[in-house]
Amino acid sequence: MVLVRGLFNFEVFFFSGFAGYFTPIIFTLMINIHLTYRLRARLLASGFFLAASLCSNAQSVVAPGGQALDKQWIKNGVFEMGCYANIGGQQMEISTFTIKINADDKALKVITALQVKGGDEVSIDTSISHGQTFHPIYRSSNSKARQMVVHYGKEVTGHYYDKQTKRRHAIKEAVANNFFDSYTYPYLLGSLPLTSGYRAELPVYDYKPGNAGNTKKALIEEVKSNIYTSSLTGEHKVWKVNVYEEATKDRYAYYIDKETRRLWKVEIETNGQQLLLVDREIDFNPFTTTFDKVATMKMITGGNSVILGVAFARDNQNEGMLKGMAILNINKKQHARAGTTVILIPHTDFFKEWIKLNDAARKKGRAIPLPDGAAGCIKVATVYDNEGHFEFTNLTEGEYLLYSEFGYVHTSSRTETVGYTDHYINGMFQGSTANTTTYNVSGNATAVAKKTVTIKNDGDKVEVKLKKTL
Repeated sequence: MVLVRGLFNFEVFFFSGFAGYFTPIIFTLMINIHLTYRLRARLLASGFFLAASLCSNAQSVVAPGGQALDKQWIKNGVFEMGCYANIGGQQMEISTFTIKINADDKALKVITALQVKGGDEVSIDTSISHGQTFHPIYRSSNSKARQMVVHYGKEVTGHYYDKQTKRRHAIKEAVANNFFDSYTYPYLLGSLPLTSGYRAELPVYDYKPGNAGNTKKALIEEVKSNIYTSSLTGEHKVWKVNVYEEATKDRYAYYIDKETRRLWKVEIETNGQQLLLVDREIDFNPFTTTFDKVATMKMITGGNSVILGVAFARDNQNEGMLKGMAILNINKKQHARAGTTVILIPHTDFFKEWIKLNDAARKKGRAIPLPDGAAGCIKVATVYDNEGHFEFTNLTEGEYLLYSEFGYVHTSSRTETVGYTDHYINGMFQGSTANTTTYNVSGNATAVAKKTVTIKNDGDKVEVKLKKTL
């Protein structure tokens, strides 16, 4: 049994038998994650702020109330980031952060919910700063591991309760200089005048029981150009902002969009371990049409019509004048086998747009996901015999798209020159003709068949040939 401790105070146990022989194949993974007040703030470091300000290559100190931060680019909304740990060389999802930002002239409020994958517990954190200067006002944290409340003013006051040790720590500390709350400052990185070579230091308050002092520096050590590739929106030119924290000795790489200052990704190195945060882009919506779940669901469940279909491919191995044509009784049908999946998509304006967007995205190696609820309106059937038969029932009148992929045997004809024959007349050479032989070559291939079907009246039974000529 190997115990690994590190980032997020999580413990990973690997159980293996036969002296570790089966460890790569069979293992049990147990993760018990208790995010510390300090580290969760950093991990949630979000560049969901936009900024446009002057550029500077000089080392500078950025503090609340200064001119470097541009508050007009703060974006209100709800965002989500997935958190992944590098375990055994693979990125394993361990948690989800839901982030709500609400900013006006009076206050900047950041509220987050952390939920460990596979668990029910939710940790809630709240940070409030002044809406104009970003001076910290209030901070609270409540999780399985701790409960903390901090009030900022002429003094820092509050309490920290460790739920594991049952110890309560009073917080009372004089304020000597301006600083950011440790939970808030990462959200402000995107509002700095970033450019290649930019460097700066930010004073940060980070309470931890037993500390002699809780104000430390977050150092922006390097800013360079880079590229981030999203599976939804493609390539983005970004600033890679490398930050070192004196208090934790952890290093962070923030990938911040050059045009919008949106944070796409964060890479974290701590105690030899690696963590990755990725924006899930839950605000992504390329559609111009509206999805009507009630009406669409009625199409596939509220009627009395039936589609009776047969799926098959007809291979084309013809040459000469018949090339490109599948001839009955020459090219036999190859039916989809039992168990083959056939899907039915209500061919509404919304799904037509989704198909069009997907076709364009796939040319760039991407895919367009369906909104919540839309995937549930796609109906699935299976071929029930080796003659390619399938059925869809309970349909209303309307237009539907049928789609299936299945294997078949592709046969092609090849012609090979095996020699030449010379021709002579009265001993005079007249020319040569090639001697050829033709043979068939067979191999496995995949047929992609789709067809649009219209049901005119409720109660109709429509027979369909879902075929592909290859």
